[in-house]
Amino acid sequence: MLASSRATETDRLPAKPAVEIENVSMSFPGRKNTVDALSNVNMTIRRNEFVSIIGRSGCGKSTLLRIISHLIQPTSGNVKVHGLSPSDYQLTKKFGFVFQDASLFAWKTVLENVELPLEILGMGTKSERHERAMELLRLVQLEGFRDHYPAQLSGGMRQRVSIARALSYEPDILLMDEPFGALDDFTRREMHDELIRIWKARRFTAIFVTHSLPEAMYLSDRIAVMAPRPGRVKAMVAVTDPRDPDARKKPDYLRQIEDLEALLHEH
Repeated sequence: MLASSRATETDRLPAKPAVEIENVSMSFPGRKNTVDALSNVNMTIRRNEFVSIIGRSGCGKSTLLRIISHLIQPTSGNVKVHGLSPSDYQLTKKFGFVFQDASLFAWKTVLENVELPLEILGMGTKSERHERAMELLRLVQLEGFRDHYPAQLSGGMRQRVSIARALSYEPDILLMDEPFGALDDFTRREMHDELIRIWKARRFTAIFVTHSLPEAMYLSDRIAVMAPRPGRVKAMVAVTDPRDPDARKKPDYLRQIEDLEALLHEH
């Protein structure tokens, strides 16, 4: 059964950090000169940890996610994912990716959108895929919208479907590229609590790109602060009270926000 495979496969993974990034640099050809997007990035992310990456626009946050997931290859440096190269780890089908745009198929229902990755990967029988998709829709509290189309959903609901689809093949690592950036503030906060609830239920490693310091502070165990282009990790900051709804009222929270802002504005 699809729903019962996760614990066994996770237990077989090497006892190493989830992601190890060593001296990774990335350059792209430009019209006149080469554009250096990343320079000697170093970072280690522990298994089941929630890490946010923050930095100014153009510092290579999204590029780094794509390198980790083997969507692109770095110009130099080394990346290991559970001890494997990104290309080898990708073969295990244990990456999930959620983009800012939910990118759902407009002509498919909510249920069909969640079932699609399982169908493409040939995982399980039709009834098992249906059961797995319904389990995930219950997880994101959208089982009552299984027959709706994306155009009939709010922005937050579409992102929930996108998260359910990314979790459909039980990834050990979920990469999220500003998934809530287009949402209003109220819906965004609701999605924070929804994501925390799902992360606690599933216990995957989460790597989350955002421009929002409060968002990073609320969701994360640690925050990677990126320097402007060419991007590099200036600091890894441990959050004092991760996922604490009352953290914003505490002096330590304001102090950490000020420290992060200072790091972002350093040259």
